[in-house]
Amino acid sequence: MLISEECSENQSLELNGVNMSRKYSIAVIGGDGTGPEVIREGIKVLGVVSKKFQFALDFHHYDLGGERYLRTGEILPDSVVDELRKHDAIYLGAIGHPDVTPGILEKGILLRMRFELDQYVNLRPVKLYPNVETPIRNKTPEDIDFVVVRENTEGFYVGSGGFFKKNTQDEIAIQESINTRKGVERLLRYSFDLARNRGTRKKLTLCGKTNVLTYAWDLWMRTFKELSQEYPDVETDYAHVDAICMWFVKNPEWFDVIATDNMFGDIITDLGAMIQGGMGIAAGGNINPAGVSMFEPIGGSAPKYTGKNVINPLACILAGALMLDTLGEREASKVIEESVSQTLSKDIKRLEAGQMGHGTTQVGDLVCGRIS
Repeated sequence: MLISEECSENQSLELNGVNMSRKYSIAVIGGDGTGPEVIREGIKVLGVVSKKFQFALDFHHYDLGGERYLRTGEILPDSVVDELRKHDAIYLGAIGHPDVTPGILEKGILLRMRFELDQYVNLRPVKLYPNVETPIRNKTPEDIDFVVVRENTEGFYVGSGGFFKKNTQDEIAIQESINTRKGVERLLRYSFDLARNRGTRKKLTLCGKTNVLTYAWDLWMRTFKELSQEYPDVETDYAHVDAICMWFVKNPEWFDVIATDNMFGDIITDLGAMIQGGMGIAAGGNINPAGVSMFEPIGGSAPKYTGKNVINPLACILAGALMLDTLGEREASKVIEESVSQTLSKDIKRLEAGQMGHGTTQVGDLVCGRIS
């Protein structure tokens, strides 16, 4: 029997009387807005699937986000970062508070965790599920099923640059994109490995802008070509980022795995979310293959829906499945994804908040019911 025990610091899920060798420590950050609501449903689903596959999850909850910042002035204390390093994974709801200036929490929590924990891969599956509407005419789930691998710790988001003569008519603003051989190579190697092992297509597309950004993308292209020699079984392709945006809309079936830099990845993954049906189904992971990774729904905190039991939790549930897959619990991950797919096919009217035909907690219950 599954035991769920809540206390002020942690929540444990384990099988009563069964000595399980597979145990994982998960840091949970509910965060802001509807984040705690979708995380609650994700934990519910993870509890059911951990019982089915007999592994233990130990959830440790952290008070991070806008409310803590407004209450204490703290964003992400060093002591918390040190604690996060000790967990097997991080499960995040959402960050973003209407009473906090945009950028403070995003930089202070999300970007800092990515950099401090060296989560250099941003992994974004783009998959159209049955009974989910896509804005692209005549496209089916067989046509939209690919993964974007975005470099997550370099590029423009490093914050390198500055001002000269600020607030004058002669003002100069400089923003630099930082690309290192180490950073590019490890991201591309991860992408080649994913393309080799993901399925039968074994295709990797590099997304960049070699014709204009001739320094950074010369490094990317040279590294891409060199590594391709180590992966003769993986088909390689290149497309400019503007062409990628066009082909996402016209021929998404062309893609399997796409590798790109930080800024281009940020842009094309939002387009990917739209063609797969919207933010309500989009999940992602910030991956450190040798360290602690973080998993989250993409849709944001949606503060206007807080506490109304109307927000869609499926993206957060799928983020939990992605977390299990990364931890090595691949069968459990597949069962969650299949249960979500069946729930979408049979029970969900629309993905938008308040239009699902069920409340947030009921959607979580429906997924759990199909697992058990």
